[in-house]
Amino acid sequence: MQTREPVFGPGIGESQRKLLGLIKRSGECTIAWLEAGFDLNRETLRTHLKALVAMGLVERSGVHRKGPGRPHVLYRLTPAGEALFPRREGMLLGELAGFLNERGHRDLLEEFFERRLARRRKELAPRVAGLRGRERLEATAGILSEEGFVAEVVDGEGGARLRLCHCPLQELVALSDLPCRFEKRLIEGLLGARSRRETFIPEGEHACTYAVGPLAQLRGRP
Repeated sequence: MQTREPVFGPGIGESQRKLLGLIKRSGECTIAWLEAGFDLNRETLRTHLKALVAMGLVERSGVHRKGPGRPHVLYRLTPAGEALFPRREGMLLGELAGFLNERGHRDLLEEFFERRLARRRKELAPRVAGLRGRERLEATAGILSEEGFVAEVVDGEGGARLRLCHCPLQELVALSDLPCRFEKRLIEGLLGARSRRETFIPEGEHACTYAVGPLAQLRGRP
């Protein structure tokens, strides 16, 4: 049976997509194992593998020893590499939220997000503690990128802005405004300051943009 490889997006060539697919199927593998499933010579294969390592998609996971001679390096996907393959958690979460709403249990969703917000604030507090101004804003953007928001800091009239270029919970947002409300509260907790949302992905914009005002005010505690 022929299988189709996922489409990973720009910056990853056809051979690299195939290579990622082979590593995904094997879990861990050596260059020799990959070579057996490829129509490329070993040096070209090494070049592609090094590129994927540099992109943070593949990593060395140990060595494989079999008989005499040098051990063979094992490779596996990193969490970033795993994330390139299709996932359905968001769709399932959206269906669950829809079910709870239909059954009149929106209060359970509210309680879930309240508890999650409290937990995330406690977990993330040490990462912004003591940071001020631009440094705190950049740290917040980094945390949000780890959460899947593809965040960046941009400068504009009236001060710096936090721009979230991706919504990792689009299926849920389509059913409820709760994720967006708690997202804003998490951002303000991390910054230690109020923010104003200027653009909004659910309204057709390419990003959710938050104006944070003068950087000097970013000195609170989450």
